[in-house]
Amino acid sequence: MSETESGGVPKEAGDSSDLSSSFVTKINVTSEGAANGHVTGKVNGEVIVNGHSDSSNEDNDNKKEPSTDNVKIEDINQNESVLTEKVESVSMETEESNISKNGTDEDVITVEPRETSSNDNPISSPAEEVTASTLQEIDLENKNENKNVEEIVSEAKTVEITNTEQEKTELVENDVVLQKEIYEPKPVLLSVEGIDEVIPADSWSTTKRDGTVKIRMGTKGNQADQPVTLITVFKKTSERAPNHLALAVKRESIWKKWTYKQYYADVCAAAKSFIKLGLEAYHGVGILGFNSPEWLISDLGCIFAGGFATGIYATNTPEAVEYVAKHSEANVLVVENNQQLQKILKVWPNLPCLRAVVQYTGEVAERKDNVYSWEEFMKVGRDVTDQQLQERINLARPNKCCTLIYTSGTTGDPKGVMLSHDNASWVAVAIATRFKFVFGSEVIISYLPLSHIAAQMMDILIPVTMASAVYFAQPDALKGSLLGTLQEVRPTGFFGVPRVWEKFYEGIKIKARSSGALKKKIGMWAKGVGLKGSHAMMNKQSMPFGWGLANTLVFKKAKTALGLDRCRFFMSGAAPIMKETLEFFYSLNMQLHEVYGMSESTGPHTVGCNEDFKICSVGHNFPGSETKLSSPDEDGNGEICMWGRHVFMGYLNAPEKNNEIFDEENWLKTGDLGKHDEQGFLFITGRIKELIITAGGENIAPVPMEDAVKEALPCINNCMLIGDKRKFLSMILCLKVDVDADTAEPSNNLTRDCKEWCKSIGSEATTVEDIIDKKDAVVLKAIQDGIDRANAKSVSRAAKVQKWSIIPRDFSIPGGELGPTLKLRRPVVTKMYKKTIDAFYTEAEEK
Repeated sequence: MSETESGGVPKEAGDSSDLSSSFVTKINVTSEGAANGHVTGKVNGEVIVNGHSDSSNEDNDNKKEPSTDNVKIEDINQNESVLTEKVESVSMETEESNISKNGTDEDVITVEPRETSSNDNPISSPAEEVTASTLQEIDLENKNENKNVEEIVSEAKTVEITNTEQEKTELVENDVVLQKEIYEPKPVLLSVEGIDEVIPADSWSTTKRDGTVKIRMGTKGNQADQPVTLITVFKKTSERAPNHLALAVKRESIWKKWTYKQYYADVCAAAKSFIKLGLEAYHGVGILGFNSPEWLISDLGCIFAGGFATGIYATNTPEAVEYVAKHSEANVLVVENNQQLQKILKVWPNLPCLRAVVQYTGEVAERKDNVYSWEEFMKVGRDVTDQQLQERINLARPNKCCTLIYTSGTTGDPKGVMLSHDNASWVAVAIATRFKFVFGSEVIISYLPLSHIAAQMMDILIPVTMASAVYFAQPDALKGSLLGTLQEVRPTGFFGVPRVWEKFYEGIKIKARSSGALKKKIGMWAKGVGLKGSHAMMNKQSMPFGWGLANTLVFKKAKTALGLDRCRFFMSGAAPIMKETLEFFYSLNMQLHEVYGMSESTGPHTVGCNEDFKICSVGHNFPGSETKLSSPDEDGNGEICMWGRHVFMGYLNAPEKNNEIFDEENWLKTGDLGKHDEQGFLFITGRIKELIITAGGENIAPVPMEDAVKEALPCINNCMLIGDKRKFLSMILCLKVDVDADTAEPSNNLTRDCKEWCKSIGSEATTVEDIIDKKDAVVLKAIQDGIDRANAKSVSRAAKVQKWSIIPRDFSIPGGELGPTLKLRRPVVTKMYKKTIDAFYTEAEEK
């Protein structure tokens, strides 16, 4: 396979004006970055291009602006004050109508949460709001093309008002159906007396499974909060909000639900069953599969039974599963289905501690001794007494381990991160406080891998602390169905990894390209206002003129189309996110905040929030945590080190790794480079282990350049900068291609937006081969142009990319280039493409 070149790359507008409730996009996290370049060689089916980095960076963005006969942006600006008054007037009428009809001043129909006694009937929480759209799509393309903005606003608000009664009816009908799932659990009489006492310890860390540590408490604020076990937290929540919605999963088109009373009872039943099946104290229960109520019940049930809840990535190979199960000394493995069961059966002979396997969905296809269905599992512990369970609960303490998070193994074997009860319970309260979670009122969608600490914090730890409702997405959420779940559930907060936000962005851009002239005009104007408004919020300034109108015409519709209209906070984490993506959502009045942390810090360390954020920064420390920058350079860049009650206990059975991760003062070393600005915002500037040191001694962080290339070239999905101990920098590029939804294997076919980009520059390429085998000169030149634009942002000549190559296959988890959390495994890529990399420099030496 080979490559091609092209001229200037027109910048995508990314218009968001056509965002209706029928908007559909596919999300596949496993699938998807200026002058003349020329082909200098071909190695192993890859083409190497030698570019000239000093040539022009000008864009040829000279597309003719679409015209509109009746509405111009100037007209919008001139009449804005009148229109805003009309919008506000209609809004007041809408509110008065809703109050008179529904007894609430909310814009949508909700069932307000309330405290209930144990004799009350179960009630609906805000999670059970009807999912019908509150604002139907106004067809601007056809029948409304000739209407002015005043008519559009008026018609939209009229539709919103007339939908109110229908929504109310649907809500009642839906609620009646769902209450059939409610059952009355048997009371479990357990005590938490004494388990919140801290055991004296003489060390800040441990590697022993039954070890204890000193808690990093302070004397003020939440640093001085009384330590508590996760068991106590959950028990108190189940008593305070017994009939609040806890869990909901859609099966056979019906939402099956658990109240907190039921959730707690099932956790206790699962704990008894684990004891019956042979779970020993301080041993693991591995959980392997997609998110579900059974996943959470197994996790907490294991903790109640004195074991270590241990998530295992569903994408792991049998050998990787074996490593985690053996290392955690798992006595029981809980798997989703037959596919995951087969992995266990293959390696079971190598797991001497394994006593039983539980399959939580479907019938057990291959019946073997000690393999149980979920229904069988929940019954097997019925003869275990409350007293037997109480004895296990009594082993818990705030400064003892309750769960294991295994690292993704990007640079070696996975490590078992030991998190204490205090780590889990303290961080959950700190984050809930930071983002102003309301007890009993939050709605969360569970879809990210629960083997990752971020998902556990959002889906397990914060909900059992704040009585939040957790709705589970479908197993194919990251293959396309997540949007539908979002539109139906309408969460109050949403956490996504960068690829999820990027796929939303790409889907919106594709939809917007088919918009008519009027929609594009309004959309582009509103986005400009939105970005100014977000920057005004960031700088604590007054909102720009036109904010209210833009919010009515575009922002509300955008949020409704994505199912995010009730969200009060939008978060991104687990990996860096591109500035272009952040600004796009800022322009839609969705202030997307980055969360920075690691498994070893129980998830978050610094966060941005609505009252305190700065674009491209990871925010300030969340209350109770501290940061120091070790050995800063002249620009203030130093290794980020952490202190606080969120810092983990240590790595299980790995004293040498513990010695590496903590400094001489017992601060947690992250391996990340960062610096603070004058306002104390933290910016991540690189990673020590990824730092490229050229032959000339230049230190270069690869991520900023990689992000710059992806931002300059919408056809690039992944790329990797190369140059350690080399005379100059080079780069491997991967084009955006379709990915098999079942296997996560990248195909040869370019994605729709990649093909549209090719077409926009004059290429008819539809596959990777079309570009690199046929040496598509148009595409190759356009890529070189993009590399040159990225080079223009580099800090020095040594930091510029001089050669690059498009490889035939995108990076992927099955291919081994990406880890389970989609982090780039640089050593693996370097080894896999050694011949291509060597060719960059062999040719230069020959010259």
